[in-house]
Amino acid sequence: MDTVIKNNSITPVEAGSIVTPKGFCAAGIHTGVKRYRLDLGVIYCEVPASSAAVYTLNKVQAAPIKVTKDSISKEGKLQAIIVNSGNANACTGTKGVEDAFTMRQATAEVFDIPERYVAVSSTGVIGEFLQIEKIVNGIKKIKALTQVKFDAAERFNEAILTTDTINKRACFQTTINGKTITFGGAAKGSGMIHPNMATMLAFITTDANIEPVWLQKALSHVIDLTFNRITVDGDTSTNDTVVVMASGLANNESLTDEHPEWDQFVSGLQMTCEHLAKKIARDGEGATKLIEVQVKGAMNDEDAGKVAKAIVGSDLVKSAIYGTDANWGRIICATGYSGAEINPDTIDISIGNIQTLKNGMPIPFSEEEATQYLGTENILIYVDLHLGDGYGKAWGCDLTYDYVRINAGYRT
Repeated sequence: MDTVIKNNSITPVEAGSIVTPKGFCAAGIHTGVKRYRLDLGVIYCEVPASSAAVYTLNKVQAAPIKVTKDSISKEGKLQAIIVNSGNANACTGTKGVEDAFTMRQATAEVFDIPERYVAVSSTGVIGEFLQIEKIVNGIKKIKALTQVKFDAAERFNEAILTTDTINKRACFQTTINGKTITFGGAAKGSGMIHPNMATMLAFITTDANIEPVWLQKALSHVIDLTFNRITVDGDTSTNDTVVVMASGLANNESLTDEHPEWDQFVSGLQMTCEHLAKKIARDGEGATKLIEVQVKGAMNDEDAGKVAKAIVGSDLVKSAIYGTDANWGRIICATGYSGAEINPDTIDISIGNIQTLKNGMPIPFSEEEATQYLGTENILIYVDLHLGDGYGKAWGCDLTYDYVRINAGYRT
């Protein structure tokens, strides 16, 4: 795993996944919705797990979001998440909602759990009805596969992909009350990615003992610092969902924001989400580079985030980085329209270790050195506003010819 550890008491688990936390299993299966690839996945917890979720802010929301909201609203508990890919079940009217509830009902029957303990998620093409018979047949077979531990998480990861080129997973551990707390994660997302969530699905498991209300508080905070800080193309999807399930089987003291190690839990959740968010940004459709923007010296953290997101979301910045052009003018332009408080005469900009602007004035730099740096896979842009203590980050990718090619033929 290639994340940078910011807290020495939170460590990555190299081979870990969504099934590493105590109580969880998973599976993936091919139902025939896709021609060849796996297209139906499930995460199952042996006990009702405290759960929390955050959804797309798009006012057009897919049918499975309505079902998942209904399930979590009952008790804040889940035991299973059923996910299909290849079809978003969005803009499908009453039938789409009925099909999503059918997926919930079929999963509950197979795992012998109440329907309110099942979340439903879908991803793929908008505006087509589910091949519900194929999906239900797949659900009937999938429980047996959860007993197969080898490659279970990888099969789940593969089953939720659409235009993604890689599986996206994360796993971290920390200690709370002397107990080992594990966080596992799986995500999908490659295009239609923008802050306020994107055509992305993310599923986090943990064995921490925490009530739903506090899990929701932690997730909502972390989302703003991670998944809401990535962009590929500026489009916010209809299906975006992040769900966290906490089994409680680590047997730590129940966590609240007054628990002395609350920040430790939030940091573990944040690192898991950040790792997945960066994987999504790097796997942007046609992308060749991951861009990270770090902004300091803002009036507050909110302003720093605005600047970082504006820069990483700029098509002109993204195109310049693809072309290995150190065009810092595009960076300061995005800074200026970000909506944050700035003083043009105090801004510093660096591309990697190459400073291009100091106190709002250009300084000489080696174009050859800058071009060489921009030819690498991971690009860092630093901005210092010199106005306060605010700090924020955002992630994205370069904009390439392949992005147009992939999306010009998405349905064909």
